[in-house]
Amino acid sequence: MSEKKDASEKKVSWWQGIKAEFKKIVWPDKKSLLRETIAVFITTIMLAIIIVLMDYVVKFGIDLII
Repeated sequence: MSEKKDASEKKVSWWQGIKAEFKKIVWPDKKSLLRETIAVFITTIMLAIIIVLMDYVVKFGIDLII
């Protein structure tokens, strides 16, 4: 019987820990969120362009070899 009580106490303690961690979250303001979103979008586009260019270069190199 004590094992069930211990497990129940651990679940409650775990849940309280989760709630405490969520209270520590600091959400960004709209201006910061917009800047970070734009930065991620631009970085994603740049990486996509680099990957496409590298793909064409490798494909061109393989075509030259074959």
